[in-house]
Amino acid sequence: MHTATVFTELGAIILVLGLLGRIASRYGFSPIPLYLLGGLAFGHGGLLPLSSSEEFVATGAEIGVVLLLLMLGLEYTAADLVTNLKQQYPAGAVDFAFNALPGAAMGLLLGWGPVAVVVLAGVTWISSSGVIAKVLGDLGRLGNRETPVILSILVLEDLSMALYLPILTALLAGAGLLAGSITLAIALATAGAVLFVALRYGRLISKFVSHDDPEKLLLVVLGLTLLVAGVAQQLQVSAAVGAFLVGIALSGEAAEGAHVLLSPLRDLFAAVFFVFFGLSTNPASIPPVLLPALALAVVTALTKIATGYWAARRAGIAVRGRWRAGGALVARGEFSIVIAGLAVTAGIEPDLGPLATAYVLILVVVGPLAARYTEPAAGRIGALVPKRWAPAEQRVPAAPAPSAPAAAAAAGAAEDGTAAAAPS
Repeated sequence: MHTATVFTELGAIILVLGLLGRIASRYGFSPIPLYLLGGLAFGHGGLLPLSSSEEFVATGAEIGVVLLLLMLGLEYTAADLVTNLKQQYPAGAVDFAFNALPGAAMGLLLGWGPVAVVVLAGVTWISSSGVIAKVLGDLGRLGNRETPVILSILVLEDLSMALYLPILTALLAGAGLLAGSITLAIALATAGAVLFVALRYGRLISKFVSHDDPEKLLLVVLGLTLLVAGVAQQLQVSAAVGAFLVGIALSGEAAEGAHVLLSPLRDLFAAVFFVFFGLSTNPASIPPVLLPALALAVVTALTKIATGYWAARRAGIAVRGRWRAGGALVARGEFSIVIAGLAVTAGIEPDLGPLATAYVLILVVVGPLAARYTEPAAGRIGALVPKRWAPAEQRVPAAPAPSAPAAAAAAGAAEDGTAAAAPS
């Protein structure tokens, strides 16, 4: 009887997720806010709380995080990551300063402890790679000059997770300074070793994993990922970081084949993860934190726009491209929820989950709108600004006044009905 109830609840959840995803696809926006709202509806205090399948959903949510990071790692090679670190680290530093510090400041203003402050800083820092990639594709901007700048910032954020998550895991576990330092040292050594092996022996690893039979490729990659994630979790490094490193180590045909095979699984378990996060949040706890979430969303939307503008300007992109780069980075989504989910599971600060939920719901909706309308809005506002106040590169020098002979020639041409020749 218990099994029948579990099947019924799981079937209802997955069916509702499918319908919500179809609605989001039809109207051209990310399904993440609908998945979160679905979780709120199925959770404690919701319209239809679950009774039997929570344990399975919790395990599925953890698999969802692992697959999200694995697929992210498959997008990059070790050489790409090293190149991005060398070329774009100033943009990464500005991104951290502009967007993590407002979250930390809000945590301090709310009177939270240091661990919750670090968590909220991470929530506001990381943009949503998935939402941004989809928006850029929908807007036809993948070939734009500013797009590599956007992607470089996202890559640096993803790389930063390999350092941030082990630190956060140690803090959430209540580890002291020595234990936390050991955890970070293990994470750095592991990441460095994987990057070295991927650079030196990446082709051999990919050749070993690769197989013409999709079934065998799927089983080997998925099994290897879960194994490494489990070992990483035992070492207090974070299962997500372990999965990310597995993705980096694979390249070529193995990475392409794994990406195709694992994408449906990633989408399923990622959706389950967002539902689980919603399940962990009581809808009644959101209204009291809605005002701080809205204020934080406004501030960090502006700081992300400033980040993209600065990075694009540094890369020599024209003014319109700078605004497009800034607007594209506004969306928060999967990784903000991953970070907040770790804290919710650890029982850190009861208001953190509701605040993160409200914050992500706001920016995952506003993000695509900001990507579309930031540049034209900046153009309209710029047209109202006196020219002497505009940046130097936006000032258009006035045409010189015509000399007396030229003016006379122009007047004569006008009387004859002919156009004066333009000066060379």
